[in-house]
Amino acid sequence: METLRFQVVGEAFKKKPLDVAAPAERPATYFGKKVFNREKMYKYLPKDVYDKMIDVMDNGTRLDRAVADAVAAGMKQWAIENGVTHYTHWFQPLTEGTAEKHDSFVEHDGKGGMVEEFSGKLLVQQEPDASSFPSGGIRSTFEARGYSAWDPTSPVFIIDDTLCIPTVFISYSGEALDYKAPLLRALHAVNVAATDVCHYFDPEVKKVISNLGWEQEYFLVDEGLYAARPDLLLTGRTLMGHDSAKNQQMDDHYFGSIPERVAAFMKELEIVALELGIPCKTRHNEVAPNQFELAPIYEETNLAVDHNMLLMSVMKRVARKHGFRVLLHEKPFDGITGSGKHNNWSLNTDTGVLLHAPGKTAEQNLRFAVFIVETLMGVYKHNGLLKASIMSATNAHRLGANEAPPAIISSFLGKQLSELLDHIEKLDKDDILSMAGKQEMKMDIPEIPELMIDNTDRNRTSPFAFTGNRFEFRAVGSEANCASAMIALNSAVAEALVSFKQRVDARIAETAEQYEGTGHTAKYHAIIDTLREDIKTCKPIRFDGNGYSDEWVAEAEKRGLDVEKSCPKIFERYLDAESIQMFESLGVMTRKELEARNEVKWETYTKKLQIEARVLGDISMNHIIPVATRYQTALLQNVGDMTTVFSKEKATQLASRNIKLIEEIAERISAIERGVEELVDARKVANKIADEHEKAIAYHDTVEPKFDEIRYQIDKLELIVDDSLWPLPKYRELLFIR
Repeated sequence: METLRFQVVGEAFKKKPLDVAAPAERPATYFGKKVFNREKMYKYLPKDVYDKMIDVMDNGTRLDRAVADAVAAGMKQWAIENGVTHYTHWFQPLTEGTAEKHDSFVEHDGKGGMVEEFSGKLLVQQEPDASSFPSGGIRSTFEARGYSAWDPTSPVFIIDDTLCIPTVFISYSGEALDYKAPLLRALHAVNVAATDVCHYFDPEVKKVISNLGWEQEYFLVDEGLYAARPDLLLTGRTLMGHDSAKNQQMDDHYFGSIPERVAAFMKELEIVALELGIPCKTRHNEVAPNQFELAPIYEETNLAVDHNMLLMSVMKRVARKHGFRVLLHEKPFDGITGSGKHNNWSLNTDTGVLLHAPGKTAEQNLRFAVFIVETLMGVYKHNGLLKASIMSATNAHRLGANEAPPAIISSFLGKQLSELLDHIEKLDKDDILSMAGKQEMKMDIPEIPELMIDNTDRNRTSPFAFTGNRFEFRAVGSEANCASAMIALNSAVAEALVSFKQRVDARIAETAEQYEGTGHTAKYHAIIDTLREDIKTCKPIRFDGNGYSDEWVAEAEKRGLDVEKSCPKIFERYLDAESIQMFESLGVMTRKELEARNEVKWETYTKKLQIEARVLGDISMNHIIPVATRYQTALLQNVGDMTTVFSKEKATQLASRNIKLIEEIAERISAIERGVEELVDARKVANKIADEHEKAIAYHDTVEPKFDEIRYQIDKLELIVDDSLWPLPKYRELLFIR
């Protein structure tokens, strides 16, 4: 056993990074090389077709089929020149991953040969089998038809020999079966609502764009070690494993020197990503050993979501070429920092950033304050829904510990912004809004220039923190589709802005005569009065303190915030009357779509726990107990051999430690066997529950608690059993790349 285990470990450590040479060109020259972007469109499309495509992409006009045929012809020419032989509609079903079915360009030419064809019809629409994807009952095997439809706002790209076409995925009856369709609707809703409010300040604003900058955290482990851990292989996390004597307590990994093998992986990953138009900007070591981060430049939200889903797929392929496996599970290792995917969200107009302060005028500062407060209004009213949008069976392990935000949604604003809102709340009608910019900090070191200090600090325990010109939604999990959080957030903000405008317009109509000829506009006072009202209303969501404290949980409950911790119950927020009303009024999702998605969420939660329970039982009974028993047998043999050499009294004295270990092993084996039996029984009871909601709750309440009980006993055995016999790579081997 010793030879086998360390052979696996040793082979993993022997793997050398591939000698990946960057292209001779600078990154800017090959950025978007494999993307049918505007530059390629201009080259391969007729001028009138190009102009129509730009109008579709920038202004949301409808694309007719005649234009689609011309676009398909240009795409095909470009693709063939790049060695492409197949095409696929690339979409994002409710599996948290992506899906694709590849078809070749070839068709019969009618003369016994083949010809390469790609029409506008094939570009615009395909018919995947909808019943084979999670649909929450919308599609059954006997009604399997579904459609994928091209999203022209997200560029087509090439992977290997395949042209990948980003699409939405809907059922035969029109319901969304993916993340992209409701995301596009939410982005449209926030564009319309925010543009209307912007017109109070600047009538020239034509549209408002939701921007997203995700920060992808991940772990790397050696492929050989990964293969020797059935729990990592099948669940994405370690279901057992005692902590390493050294993990992250020395704080020496964060921003440390990137290991050579990892740097080679990062280098190739960035080259591939840049060719696919993913604007990689930042890479560094994260807090935990073997944990790293990649972050791009901000993009429009729809494109940013597509790029993140594409990157997660690409990084797995590249990692294997370097002898690694990527772990995107939010908590693959117990007791150390988990992985998130911080979603930095902001709103831009075609003229500038809405959440940027200070402005040059009081009017700009008022606009800034309006959009800050209405964002907070949306987050406050739908804090439970926002928590549901980021919750999952995997992210539940991460939230509330080791620098991850707690499972209570609140917003950190910082001293200056909080003071601004407090000032507006008490504002005299003749006051003018003002905000200080960055302040200078002088350091008593001559060689160091003066630092410009942002107008907010950072609070790593805040799930939704304002960080200068954006909000950072820190609670999103590392393996999640960002669209889930972005659908909820943009919808909540859109609803708040719609309500704000309705109330401001009503006040303007009521007070227009009162301010006529006085030098004060009815509009200004209506905005201030409505803003003051909303500042008071959403104050409970503002919290600048320690989100980990027990006091905050009690305080949050007192404020009326959602403090539920059960994952299946948190999902219920999607079906609250307020949530359904918001999504339906904005045209983002219908009640039927929401109910279907919740069925999928509950079913997915249950299945993840089912798999973990079965894997844990298998490893316990077929790996851990046999090895522990073997070591116990060796100890028994040792005790027996001593009696042949020493007197009974002397042998008992000398073998006392081994006797204690024999007893402890027996007790822990018995506890594991009992725990596995109880786990199986709890699963059997839960599996008989027909309702997916109730079944998920049963798994959370009665099945999952057994995991920790069994794990505790196994981790204690790991400290006892001969290291050469232990069947699984340990944390000290998994967490340090050599």
